[in-house]
Amino acid sequence: MRLTIPPRRATQPGRATQPRRTAAGAAVLLAAAALVTTSGPAAQAAAGVQVTVNARAALATVPATGLGINDAVWDPALGSTATSDLLGAAGVQMMRYPGGSYGDIYHWRDNTAPGGSVAPNTDFDTFMGSVRRVGAQPIIIANYGTGSPAEAADWVRYANVTKGYGARYWEIGNEIYGNGHYGANWEADNHPAKTPVEYADNVVAYADAMKAVDPSVKIGAVLTTPANWPDAVLGGGDQANWNQTVLSIAGSKIDFVVLHWYPPQSSAADVLTKPGLLPDTIYLIRQQLARYAGPNAARLGIAVTETSSSVAPNTQPGALFLADAYSGLLENGVFTVDWWNVHNGAGTVSTVEGQTDYGDWGMLSSATCSAGGCEPALNTPFAPYYALSMMSTFARPGDQFVRASSNQPLVSAHAVRRGNGDLAVLLVNKDPASTRQVTLDYAGFTPAATAPKVYSFSTGATSISSGAAGTATSQTLPPYSLTTVLLHPGAPAGALPATPGQPAASAVTDRSATLSWPAVPGLSYAVYRQTGAGSELLAQTPGGSATVRGLSPGTRYVFNVVAADPAGAESWASAPLEVTTGTPPKSSCAVHLTDVNDWGSGFVGSIDITNKGTAPVDGWTLTFTWGSSLQQLAGGWNGTWAQSGNTVTVTNADFNTTLAAGGGTANVGFVGNYGGPNVLPLVFSLNGTICTATG
Repeated sequence: MRLTIPPRRATQPGRATQPRRTAAGAAVLLAAAALVTTSGPAAQAAAGVQVTVNARAALATVPATGLGINDAVWDPALGSTATSDLLGAAGVQMMRYPGGSYGDIYHWRDNTAPGGSVAPNTDFDTFMGSVRRVGAQPIIIANYGTGSPAEAADWVRYANVTKGYGARYWEIGNEIYGNGHYGANWEADNHPAKTPVEYADNVVAYADAMKAVDPSVKIGAVLTTPANWPDAVLGGGDQANWNQTVLSIAGSKIDFVVLHWYPPQSSAADVLTKPGLLPDTIYLIRQQLARYAGPNAARLGIAVTETSSSVAPNTQPGALFLADAYSGLLENGVFTVDWWNVHNGAGTVSTVEGQTDYGDWGMLSSATCSAGGCEPALNTPFAPYYALSMMSTFARPGDQFVRASSNQPLVSAHAVRRGNGDLAVLLVNKDPASTRQVTLDYAGFTPAATAPKVYSFSTGATSISSGAAGTATSQTLPPYSLTTVLLHPGAPAGALPATPGQPAASAVTDRSATLSWPAVPGLSYAVYRQTGAGSELLAQTPGGSATVRGLSPGTRYVFNVVAADPAGAESWASAPLEVTTGTPPKSSCAVHLTDVNDWGSGFVGSIDITNKGTAPVDGWTLTFTWGSSLQQLAGGWNGTWAQSGNTVTVTNADFNTTLAAGGGTANVGFVGNYGGPNVLPLVFSLNGTICTATG
């Protein structure tokens, strides 16, 4: 059976036209030649890799909704027993409906999408039958583009009152920022204004109408993803960017925010570096929530309801990207990650490491043909399907992610601690040609001496293999592979002290912070700072608070609290607390940085430098450091600018040499380019003195 699947959408331009995902018959974003590689006659051994797993450096808890996919009403196989059983076997926990941009043209009552194509037997009840067979939860796109709050409320009533489906998660529209307001126009939107203000006002109306029917539903608003167009861009007449506007108006009415993450990518090697951007991406979103979404913004969840690789999407690079991206997002507290998508259709056919890649964004074959050839039989799993299956083996609901680090960029590591005391480690070898020998070290966990159970998925495999292999401290990774190592503790853990609640921070300064948590009499507590490969013990106390000192200004820190009983047994680490220190409240200088104009890959910065001292400054140099190598100085004015490594300096010009005592000010400006999340510098030094940063 062949599937005729309509194109999902055209292209999405930013400042210049950027690649965009497509469906059947549409060109894949890169020429086939860019994907063709050769493995050589045999995989070569490469230098050893050191992986450290730190069970005291806790990250997020694995949610019950983490492993998701998208399901589309133009897919004739939606809801079929065969498809549902495959998704269930892979451990799918969340299913999104009715499919991307179709969400803004789809009308649930009559199962129509004017302007699109709806396959037979894809109505809402059929979808929910599949959700139940899979054992998942639904996340539903309420039609914003061509619908209304009343239509959405009626859908909630039918789903949860009439049918009792218990559908809790509802997004208001899909990628509404693609409605033409910023230039690109792929998303249907019949509202009289296309602005973020219009969207935010309507999100409030949708939320009120839907929660009036069922107060338990959770409402999600669409945001832009940092460093992904049109993040930070201002449209005509806007007073603020999309995220600031939507959160400021609708923040108190929503329960979660929605991101789509399709990182720009140029090759298989390039796409496999992109999960490294995720900690900064989620950090920036949390900053925006805290700044703009009003009181109790910490309650807002983050959902990534679309992601995929546009390079080699159905062979091993797509699988490695999926495992690394899902792990990176979930360990940073995202509550669902939803792959685009179940079926999509053939695109440009190429050969990737000896395997045929059909340019298909689907997790399962659609059995379609393109100019380069025909896909295998309907529902044949592609490599990302097995990666999702590996994720369900690796990270189970209730497990606690803990920090794992690797000294080799081509090998990434993730780990979870389980309630029974076990530890699971996921190793991703992104080297297409070389076997990697990995040495594993552990902190806060002692593995059993017996050979661990190992699950592996390599290039060209059609299943995940399992069996005893290697040791707890040494594993061999095939090229382009996923490996999960399941470890038992060396001795029964016995009863452990209760895990401390997530600490809260107060009195945060440039050099210290006070942490507090609920304390239990008879237990002692240790405060740890995560340091990448390990943890630093900062304080021990019998009570429920501690002040940590000796911190650096303008720096992000992650803290955990561990409880111990009188016998020395240690609890699991608390949920992490991330704290960013400030700058000195009093200094002889002050700096104010303004992001004047941003276009999603670069920005114009304006810096006011003020002398707060009692003596004039005659000749000055201002210094700051970028947060990553993906940020670069492109040029500047009102001074002599230079960059060395990640450090930027600007020295006075001949017309602003002197800063008068008690408030003398100079203004300098620059253009900065960025290829990832643009975390702005917080710390500025004037002639070696750290300045007070002003808002």
